[in-house]
Amino acid sequence: MKRLPLYVVLGLLLLAVAIPMSGGELGFGGGPTASTAPSTSPSPSAGVAAIGSAPSGSATPSAATPSPTAVASSPPASAGAAQVLIVPVTQFRSTRTSTSRAEVAQVLAGTSTRYDAVELVAGDADAILAAVGAKRPADPVRLILSKDARTLSRHLATSRKRLAFLRADQVVPSIRALAWGRASLFGVGRVRSSARWPLKARLRATSGTTAFDPARTWTLVSGGDIMLDRGVAQTLTIRGKGADFPFDGGTAAITSRYCCSSFGWRLPRTQRTGGGGAMRTLVHGADLAIANFENPAPDAFRYHTSGTRFSADPKLIKGLATAGIDWVGLANNHIRDAGGAGILQTIRNLNRYRIRSSGAGKNIAAARKPAILKAGGVKVALLAYDTIAAYYTAGPTTPGSARLSAKVVKTDVKAARSAGADVVIVFPHWGTEYDATPFPGQQALARAAVDAGADLVIGNHAHWAGAMEVYKGKPIWYALGNFVFDQTWSELTMEGITLELTFRGKALVQARMRPHIILDKAQPNLLDPTGDGRVVMGQIFDASKGLLPW
Repeated sequence: MKRLPLYVVLGLLLLAVAIPMSGGELGFGGGPTASTAPSTSPSPSAGVAAIGSAPSGSATPSAATPSPTAVASSPPASAGAAQVLIVPVTQFRSTRTSTSRAEVAQVLAGTSTRYDAVELVAGDADAILAAVGAKRPADPVRLILSKDARTLSRHLATSRKRLAFLRADQVVPSIRALAWGRASLFGVGRVRSSARWPLKARLRATSGTTAFDPARTWTLVSGGDIMLDRGVAQTLTIRGKGADFPFDGGTAAITSRYCCSSFGWRLPRTQRTGGGGAMRTLVHGADLAIANFENPAPDAFRYHTSGTRFSADPKLIKGLATAGIDWVGLANNHIRDAGGAGILQTIRNLNRYRIRSSGAGKNIAAARKPAILKAGGVKVALLAYDTIAAYYTAGPTTPGSARLSAKVVKTDVKAARSAGADVVIVFPHWGTEYDATPFPGQQALARAAVDAGADLVIGNHAHWAGAMEVYKGKPIWYALGNFVFDQTWSELTMEGITLELTFRGKALVQARMRPHIILDKAQPNLLDPTGDGRVVMGQIFDASKGLLPW
């Protein structure tokens, strides 16, 4: 082994002496500056601990020198530190959608009625507190340190009473990202550039991650069942509301409930509360918008005043196209209500309005062929299947729908991947009507789709919003409920959810369920998730017992 020259040895000794002398002063100012980012000491091995006698810090940068304890326990910011987007988060099941600087102060002061504590990743805590204009609480139990983002996310799953902050690239679907005031980093209404996001902290880079760029995210909005015949057609055509009416909805509230419909169900009294066009904004603003098309739209359609045989006026498809619907699933127990020719005409009529489809076709090969669309630079494959009407299944040379089985979905997902799909969505029509809970055979098919390589499963048919499951890390929605439908004989059939999903490249990073109620037999209006929307959300989570770790 070669000996080091004497001048090199002396230089190393001087450097070793200089570093501890300058570390506290240069690395820990009194708050973050353009070149420094204070951080707390690593958390105990238990993974989470309340901050004990840690010193209070100013809400804004100051020239004050921190206590020796803080200097000794907190490593200096690395030279590679940079401004990082941070995001407020809470439990996935929370109905809250935003937070603010004032609320953070209330939580840390112990005066919040929503949250008991703020939780942060230990290494990022000081910089994040400074970024949100907060200081360490007098009561140490109000601030909790977690050893890493994964541990923090697990903690949120067990408590609705914690408000947390994470780096944007650490946000995952199992937690609820919140808006900061009116600014959102996820969802259709998100900011589209880092410069427009108000929460940033100077933090050290973490290995294996890339900086979060809002411009590289994309959104998918999914609605449930759409039917343009019967009561919907009555509203749009006979009453003259027009094809655009379904997506003109805004927000609504339930003022009271009364008894009863002809089927014996209690019904809600409702009123519109403003925000006209909010549903259109949501659907049209998505990079990809999808739904189930619960009827044929043949050239020679027939308006039905009652019954369960449907056919829609093709001209009403224009309302879906104008709203921004990009794709519809055709695999359902009504798609052949106008015969095999009606299926082919429906596909042509959808194409005229530039709406893609899959799940039905001129033969079984066409019915099973995925539609592949692009969103955010990603290729998304959509495979639709039916399990209800075996008599409508396509044959080798006859029109019909695709029937779901474990063998079929395995083959089709593989084919979609071979065709270049980055994300594969399986869209089944299945289950039991007016039942929110999946039965074992339905659950087995859902899991088979995930085992086959599907990234998520979005189902329909129940006409109620149904359970959600997470299997092998992949989400499954068994039913979204009605979207544009005339079943106004019960609150459960009038309410549903609109999915708002945010992807970062190929990865799903946020999933939000937006509750709505259908008014005038045709128009979904958004409900406040903290108010009247809690009914349908509670129905989903009650049906999801044992299926949803979030």
